[in-house]
Amino acid sequence: MPNLNFNRMNVTVTTEQVNAVKAALQAINTNLPFLTGLTPEERSTLPSINVNNKVFTEDAINAGLNNASLIPSYVSVANMQSDLTLFHQLDELILLTKQTLEKLEDTQLLAGSEAYTSALALYRLFGSAAEAAVPGADSIYAQLKERFTSNLSGSGSGSNS
Repeated sequence: MPNLNFNRMNVTVTTEQVNAVKAALQAINTNLPFLTGLTPEERSTLPSINVNNKVFTEDAINAGLNNASLIPSYVSVANMQSDLTLFHQLDELILLTKQTLEKLEDTQLLAGSEAYTSALALYRLFGSAAEAAVPGADSIYAQLKERFTSNLSGSGSGSNS
């Protein structure tokens, strides 16, 4: 049986805090209005820059800047430079955002796990009370058993939703 006294998460977020975080996220979108979404197909087919080809990209840009007379007018090395600068700028923001997202997801997982584990303990306690013929326990246990059984057959145990 879980230790119901060991509860790592015992907080809630105020409406003001939720609104402040929503406003901060909206501020990100306001400050970066060029952010775009891609289709799953675009995401899987677009060539991406990585450690191996980043140096190649930087060398190509430098070669273009240093040999402008060899570059046709329809190729914009300045645009290439701008794209690479944006890539580097977003790389820093993505790392910070991923760290925050990981903390949000981990905190949600822990809070949900603690609530579910405690609910399982209560289910077992009500089952024991029903077996001992404690008045009123039968109906509570029956209701919880119906939910618990339908949850196991519907979505499987261990689901986060």
